[in-house]
Amino acid sequence: MLWWIIGIIAVFALIIFILYYNRFVILENRIDNSLAQIDVQLKKRADLVPNLLESVKGYMKHERAVIKEVTDARKALVGARNLPARAKAGAELQHALSGLFAIAENYPNLKANENFLHLQQELSAIEERIAYSRQYYNDSILSYNNTVESFPGVFFARLYGKSEKKMLEITAEERALPKVRF
Repeated sequence: MLWWIIGIIAVFALIIFILYYNRFVILENRIDNSLAQIDVQLKKRADLVPNLLESVKGYMKHERAVIKEVTDARKALVGARNLPARAKAGAELQHALSGLFAIAENYPNLKANENFLHLQQELSAIEERIAYSRQYYNDSILSYNNTVESFPGVFFARLYGKSEKKMLEITAEERALPKVRF
């Protein structure tokens, strides 16, 4: 009878070890997936920029500095190799695009151009998806970190060599209040 009880306890303990291991795998896969979704949206935004620039170039021949800034920011985003570099390059591209749209306000024909409006709306939708993807990534990190830090997860995290992960944070430039001029 004692061997049965010991066997049941051993099986129960084994099941708990397996469940926690699988939980860490699932949470880490969710984090990887959410990061990949951010990459997809950043790539879509980067791919949209050349079309946007082409529709703007005809109207803004003397605005070369703005077009160059947007082009350079896109190039930096496409070439970024890790998360901090992608986040920084994405913020720079967003800043450059906001400058482009601010200048576009001076061109009524451009603002009324159907292609430009479509691209601007598409870019706005992509920005919303990027924000959602970032939120999902941080939510996934929160779930993972809660499991790693809470009991009994902390015990299993140490056993499996898991540690806390960092959330995406906004840059100082993104925190700054935008300046509105009339």
